[in-house]
Amino acid sequence: MQPVLEIYDPQQFGLWPVERGEPFAYMALHGELTPTEVGTAVMRIAQCNDIDPDPHAGDDRPPRPSDPVTSFLHGLLTFDTPFAAGGLRVIDTSTGVTFLPGCCNGLEDWRAWDTVASGSGSASFGHDPDPLAERVGDTVRLTVDVEQSDSPVIEMRAGELRHLLSGVERDLARFLVLASGWGSGYLRDSSAPVMAALARALDMPPPVAPPGH
Repeated sequence: MQPVLEIYDPQQFGLWPVERGEPFAYMALHGELTPTEVGTAVMRIAQCNDIDPDPHAGDDRPPRPSDPVTSFLHGLLTFDTPFAAGGLRVIDTSTGVTFLPGCCNGLEDWRAWDTVASGSGSASFGHDPDPLAERVGDTVRLTVDVEQSDSPVIEMRAGELRHLLSGVERDLARFLVLASGWGSGYLRDSSAPVMAALARALDMPPPVAPPGH
């Protein structure tokens, strides 16, 4: 189980180094990313929130600044609940079945999986495909696409899901520590507020640098 971002090839992006790759892919967030991969993840999360303030729609955020970097980061910094396109990817290594988040799902909602692990409810994760996670007794069933009658499924014990979710939390925490170091080099004065915004986008506490950093 991995926390992943939807990534699109950033062909026109030039504010900091990013990965050039597939037109559409998922990037797993963890503590072993290269600086360029971290830059790509930060770019993508900021891009998800790169929306002009609209006072006519009750949007009272301040106008964009003129500086190119802070202008691009403006939505990430000013939305109370930033969006991060993606979710959790689950791969059954014994069958090869992969459970992916659907369109419009956000990684910021990853803790919805706790309701499945606790048995207090099911959770859906976007559409096209329409993935669903549900608790059936002590078994957790992940249906890749509930709109397909013959959809592949992944099954696991509820205790295993809780263990996997702990791993997701560690991956996100380690990614945020990496991002904090990256931000101090590329974002300078904006680094602290951007890291706080990233933490909100991933529903995590702000990163704490390891001793000696």
